[in-house]
Amino acid sequence: MNHPARSYLFVPGNRPERFDKAVASAADVVVVDLEDAVDSEAKTEARVHVARWAAGRDARTLERLALRINDAGSECFGEDLRLLRDSGIRLVMLPKAEHPEQVARVRDAHADALVLPLLETARGLDACGGIAAATGVQRLVFGTLDFAFDLELDIDEDPQPLAEAAAQIVRASRIAGLQAPVAGVTPQLRDEPRLLSDWSWFRRRGFGAKLCIHPSQVGPVHAGLAPDAAAVDWARRVVAADAQGAGAASVDGRMVDRPVVLQAWRILRRAGL
Repeated sequence: MNHPARSYLFVPGNRPERFDKAVASAADVVVVDLEDAVDSEAKTEARVHVARWAAGRDARTLERLALRINDAGSECFGEDLRLLRDSGIRLVMLPKAEHPEQVARVRDAHADALVLPLLETARGLDACGGIAAATGVQRLVFGTLDFAFDLELDIDEDPQPLAEAAAQIVRASRIAGLQAPVAGVTPQLRDEPRLLSDWSWFRRRGFGAKLCIHPSQVGPVHAGLAPDAAAVDWARRVVAADAQGAGAASVDGRMVDRPVVLQAWRILRRAGL
């Protein structure tokens, strides 16, 4: 994958019949879930399923996998880390991340692990700067539903109550030099307008990827990252004006200075140009 992941598709760890289907989807990363999607009494069996299935996968497939383990306070944490180390899966999603030390515990168990801390609580948000700076963190993930529950926020119709937290996570990511953070799930399965509305809201605030709970959500998420034809046309004209090198130029009445040129190049890269 030549670009940062845009989509992270969950598949329950106790449903091995779905693993290959998830990998066959267009999702950039498939997240095998040992946490919320698996009942307490099924977690041991789920680890067995994941271990057996991962043992038969090639390196390229393993690179597209992430394992969402149980949180650091769970009795399953140690067993999940052993599975992570032995399975060949390198990318790990850490729920309820609230301290950099929790990331360190993952890295102690698997020195090459790349960690995706899930910020799902007020404590996690308060510590997000330190978590982002922890060794081994690839990018931050905003667990919006659990976060809203923790703070008793109503986001059923409008994500605006998440705005302050979203901005803090984006800033922490940028300061730490991480990839743009990952937005939480849209639980409405067959509501593409709601999915696109949620995604657009987070995109405008600096998020670069989104969690998905069904393969049908992946395509719209990818499409939502691609600039439209008007944006590409504007970017082309800005780059052309800058290339003339005749001093200050303007496009559509806007001065073409360095930040504008850099933004134009970013649009063209997103369009694959």
